[in-house]
Amino acid sequence: MMFSIGEFSKITGLTVKTLRFYHEKGVLVPARVEGGSGYRYYDVRNVEAARVIVSLREFGFSLDEIQSMLAEHDDEGDIIGFLKQRKDAISEQIKRERDVVVSINQIIQRESEARQIMEQSTFDIEEKTLEPVIVAGVRMKCRYDEMGKGFSQISRKLGRHISGKCMCLYYDGEYKEEDADLEPCMPVRKQVDADGIDVRELPGGRFVSLMHRGPYGELGRSYERLMTYIKDKGYEMQTPTREVYFKGPGPIFKGNPKKYLTEIQIPVEVGATPIQDETRK
Repeated sequence: MMFSIGEFSKITGLTVKTLRFYHEKGVLVPARVEGGSGYRYYDVRNVEAARVIVSLREFGFSLDEIQSMLAEHDDEGDIIGFLKQRKDAISEQIKRERDVVVSINQIIQRESEARQIMEQSTFDIEEKTLEPVIVAGVRMKCRYDEMGKGFSQISRKLGRHISGKCMCLYYDGEYKEEDADLEPCMPVRKQVDADGIDVRELPGGRFVSLMHRGPYGELGRSYERLMTYIKDKGYEMQTPTREVYFKGPGPIFKGNPKKYLTEIQIPVEVGATPIQDETRK
């Protein structure tokens, strides 16, 4: 059965002008075109194709995409299969975008909370002279989150000699992901021998320090304050820098990271000839 272009227009809800345009673009080709008159006639297969085209246009498919799709699929079953694949791909994309939105919301919340903590912090930068102290340390090359192994080793072997807060010495002048040069330490009452643990006197000296309140992941904000202060004063930063953990996660419960207290201690030399920072090359 054939339908004239006017009849086909009523059936499909497409204007005659649109049908002619689709024909010119090769998107919807009539079943028959009379040579002399140029009259266009459409059949049932054209009806099904037109309905698919209308639906795809409503969903934002371009004419080029629709033309390619119809050219590559011979019957309605093929087109339905293709649409199912597109639906699955779009669903996966939506899921990814939802995950991105969740991640962005978490970042916004974390940054807002960190800024609030820093603004409410009553801690000021201090300059202090630290006295030498006897420490037990385990020098390690590892990720930062692996330093706990060093603290555990010291606690197991020298637990009864420990006399102060855990601290960590950082020997790098830069951030490292895998092979950070660091040394978990604990103050001890006296010099003792312990296999695999270096017990020695940690030198004192002049330090610029700041008590950081909040998660370890936000320590960079306090380092920024300290380094800005040191540069403004014209001091020369030395290594190893120190972090002293006044309040943090316990052996069983992690506690509230917003309430962690970490004192950052950076040794400085006053009036020294500036040393070129190799990490800036």
